[in-house]
Amino acid sequence: MIEIRHLKTLIALRETGSLVEAAERLFLTQSALSHQLKELESRLECELFIRKSRPLRFSEAGKRILLLADDVMAKVSEAERDVKKLVYGEAGRLYMAIECHSCFNWLMPTIDIYRNQWPGIELDFSGGFTFEPLPALAQGDIDLVITSDPQTIKGVEYVPLFGYEMQIALANNHALIEKTFLQPQDLADQTLISYPVARNRLDVFKQFLEPAGIEPKAVRTSELTLMMVQLVASGRGVCALPNWVLAEYVAQGLISVRSAGKSGIWPTLYAAVREEQLMSPFVQEFLQLAKAHCLNNLQGVVQIN
Repeated sequence: MIEIRHLKTLIALRETGSLVEAAERLFLTQSALSHQLKELESRLECELFIRKSRPLRFSEAGKRILLLADDVMAKVSEAERDVKKLVYGEAGRLYMAIECHSCFNWLMPTIDIYRNQWPGIELDFSGGFTFEPLPALAQGDIDLVITSDPQTIKGVEYVPLFGYEMQIALANNHALIEKTFLQPQDLADQTLISYPVARNRLDVFKQFLEPAGIEPKAVRTSELTLMMVQLVASGRGVCALPNWVLAEYVAQGLISVRSAGKSGIWPTLYAAVREEQLMSPFVQEFLQLAKAHCLNNLQGVVQIN
């Protein structure tokens, strides 16, 4: 008999592509995971994936069970959500602010899905250019902040959504294209294009330039991600943005990207919520939905356990 745990295991294998990472995600040892898979294959009298394939590839039988897994787990999630509504009620408020200003790309689709599932929750959001969202969160003015810059504030908890690489965007004919990765001093004679926020909230300054004591030749600001990319493409500066934001423009051939340092800089994006609201069903549901949407749809992001 196929069990829920088997379906979760197959989904984890598909999403991670390896036994080791799937075991870590499911909090199992690799031995326990292998035993579970062999047990399932024995029951079904067939192999579900091709051994030693890189990346891992499923057999036709495995693909069929994955279709079942997607269908069943979606229904399980829906049932769990409905039970929570019955037990805790559907009313509530979720006012959000974003410090990661590129996050509109995925936040709006997530909100649209969430609205359909929790129609009784009052939703609103702000971009956070003109006020400090985290203190407003602590004071109860808003309920959730998307940020890559966690600060120690009493009563505020940070839930990791995903990890991403901060990359430097360059014009396709830029001289720095010759380098496989960039060093802080490479930006000393460059115009850096950024969002109009304090430097201490920007990873390119905090984690790249300031530790090396480097100041760019000039700083130019724009509130719009697309405008930043267009300025870079036309040779009027460089900018630092998340890899999942830049991937679209690289695919279009508009710009090129390089890592900041040999190993790159990998921040984590968090959802900040008040301690007393963290376990509210409607908050937990939004967090789970946001994580799943981003990991499934954003290129280059990684899961943070």
